[in-house]
Amino acid sequence: MRLPYIPDDPQMSNDSDQAIVTAVKERRGGQLIALDKALLHAPPIAGGWNAFLKAVRTENSLPDSIREIAISRVAALNQAWYEWEAHAPLLQKTGAVSEEAIEKLKDKNSAGEGLDEKHAAVVEVTNAMTLGVIVPDGKMEKLKSLFSEREVVEIVATVSAYNCVSRFLVALDVGEMREKYGVDMS
Repeated sequence: MRLPYIPDDPQMSNDSDQAIVTAVKERRGGQLIALDKALLHAPPIAGGWNAFLKAVRTENSLPDSIREIAISRVAALNQAWYEWEAHAPLLQKTGAVSEEAIEKLKDKNSAGEGLDEKHAAVVEVTNAMTLGVIVPDGKMEKLKSLFSEREVVEIVATVSAYNCVSRFLVALDVGEMREKYGVDMS
């Protein structure tokens, strides 16, 4: 990583920052991960991040496979391999997407080959949002025809949130992905 990780059990200089560490640990089941140990250099940012990502990950109505395919595709497009290693196994665990289709998500040109209509539509919107920001009308209309309005908002929020996550991970080389995957950061 491009900064030192904070300790596994950090002792912050004030009660409000320590409360943030406690909240992050609670969401993670008692252990900080590398991402947390990078974010906690700025406790208020870590606190907001923790609340937002908790909502995106666990307080939505999306099927796990829809959420995880969006996250995994963002990770692949942005070379956020730390994120990929965390979420591709969760996608695989759902059983809704074949291992071959999951592996194809790593291909920059993938448009959702080998996926059912719903998963393919999520990949198409994720591609548009991640690579070019603007989602063409046809792709958005397809998404709206397959999902409720709430689900459309949750899908877009998930893709948006994990683009933020991936950019943070890659910029700071969280998880040492430069070395592990040969990401060129020169």
